Amino acid sequence: MKVLFSKLNKGSQTARLVLRRNIKDFLFISAGVCLASVGLKGFLLPNQFLDGGAMGVSLLGELLTKIELSWLIILVNVPFILLGARQISPWFAIKSTLAIVTLALLVHFAQFPTVTADKLLIAVFGGFFLGAGIGFSIRGGAVIDGTEVLAISVSRRSSMTVGDFIAVFNVTLFSISALLINIETAMYSMLTYMSASKTVDYIINGVEEYIGVMIMSNQADEIKYKVIHELGRGVTVFKSESGFGKTGASREDGKVLLCVVTRLEVTKLLLEIEKVDREAFVVQHPLKDTKGGMIKKRPLH
Repeated sequence: MKVLFSKLNKGSQTARLVLRRNIKDFLFISAGVCLASVGLKGFLLPNQFLDGGAMGVSLLGELLTKIELSWLIILVNVPFILLGARQISPWFAIKSTLAIVTLALLVHFAQFPTVTADKLLIAVFGGFFLGAGIGFSIRGGAVIDGTEVLAISVSRRSSMTVGDFIAVFNVTLFSISALLINIETAMYSMLTYMSASKTVDYIINGVEEYIGVMIMSNQADEIKYKVIHELGRGVTVFKSESGFGKTGASREDGKVLLCVVTRLEVTKLLLEIEKVDREAFVVQHPLKDTKGGMIKKRPLH
């Protein structure tokens, strides 16, 4: 009987977690679609500005063919959605389809006042709102710009990275824009893309960007004490085998410390390490995301 109740309780907890996750995804995607529509209707469309990626292709197509942007947003993204269903998951494709169709409807029916006629402000803030929309949609597990899905697929089949493919794609798009429209529009569109991409990074990575710090030192125990008791941070200790370093071959096994801090705390951590061991070998690397563990700083007293 206890086993049955335990299974029922576990199933209930799982259902609650799934429901909470779906509600959170819905709110993220809704916010993303609304913000992207503001960027398009309030800034980019009235001034014939472009962006990168699939959205840039849709905007360029609207300028050249006079087909409604709402239709182009759907048509351009259809291949990416189908690819996403195969490469990622059918649920991802369903959420992305709903997000893209909703965005197309808002672009077609919603009316926004033109905020400014200043080209620099249009490029920066149009990119900001569009990037925020794309970023929130990704946080919700969907896309409203399918270029990254194609980039992931290409990176799996070739030596190109996702970043390389997106860069090549956008350079080609902006070059075509310069030839078919004018160089000034292409240049402002590049500024829009840079603003959008930085906003996407900010939304996805969050306000606090975490840095993983690995510390190799003969005074590992003392550094560990400093990090825990003076910085209030958690530390993971790995046992390391002897190797070859600055002083030549080492015969003694040692310890490697792993600590995760925000980028604002890195300087303080490095200072504490240097106080203990000026010769310590320290490796830093940015983290995309963290989950579990003691990420937040704990009270020292």
